[in-house]
Amino acid sequence: MEKIMHFDNRITRLLGVEVPIVQAPMGWIARSQLAAAVSNSGALGIIETSSGELDVIREEILKMRQLTDKPFGVNVAQAFVRDPDIVNFIIDQGVKFVTTSAGNPERYTEQLKSAGLTVFHVVPNLSAAKKAVECGVDGLIVEGGEGGGFKNPQDVSTMVLLPLVRSQVDVPIIAAGGFLDGATMAAGFALGAEAVQMGTRMVSSTESPVHENWKNAIVSARETDTVFLNRAHSPALRAIRTEKTTRLEFDVETNAMSEFGKATDLYFGGDMEASIALTGQVCGRIDSVRPVAEIIAEVRDEFFKVMGSMSDQYLN
Repeated sequence: MEKIMHFDNRITRLLGVEVPIVQAPMGWIARSQLAAAVSNSGALGIIETSSGELDVIREEILKMRQLTDKPFGVNVAQAFVRDPDIVNFIIDQGVKFVTTSAGNPERYTEQLKSAGLTVFHVVPNLSAAKKAVECGVDGLIVEGGEGGGFKNPQDVSTMVLLPLVRSQVDVPIIAAGGFLDGATMAAGFALGAEAVQMGTRMVSSTESPVHENWKNAIVSARETDTVFLNRAHSPALRAIRTEKTTRLEFDVETNAMSEFGKATDLYFGGDMEASIALTGQVCGRIDSVRPVAEIIAEVRDEFFKVMGSMSDQYLN
């Protein structure tokens, strides 16, 4: 009889999940439809706030209660949150896990933790990781520069950043940037993570609410088909290659955020030139649009297969 493998580490115990995979909190995308599919698959769905549409976000958190009885979390993207009462709302909704990003971990960590929530902060470098730990966070999301979305202009790859941070801190780490399958998840664990975060893979899933044009662009993309924008400004961005983003790629004078346009025209209208489609380099490895449950189950199974085969090959 084949042995059934299970995850058991600090992340699974803290978050109450079966599979230590966290869905990235992508603006306008990480809402109840996608997040509930992730949570119902045994991983952790996250509701975003980076869209700034906090009235809608409140409704999405309420919808999550109807769509799943599994754990889920909320991200507080500090640079985009204009209503300080959002933290009290999150607390009042009984949310147990919050990720904070795009800002100072001093701002909300104490308030959230004093209310009994588990708090992880997103960090792009070692100094930010140390600061977040000093502020009392429960864990870190260590995000390499190959990931999609808003980035630090001085980007560092996951392969370098993750083991560096792991060598300097003891808190649990969720690794982000470049993850989509069991092999990359196993690599992340080897470098010190206890969970991985997936964004681009979830954007291209069946349950993702984005237009098919974006999903198809991800499936068709080569590994070189993302661009890193705004290195001379902030925030920097990693996005899929289009006419607009190619034009902006080496333009150090223009702040790409000034050309972000109306995101929903791209995200849901399908006009790939209307805005900037935030996408990670891992798009070059995605070859199909698939249901979330299939993705997570395959990642889980492949993780244990990879770990077992490496043990058999190198530890005998």
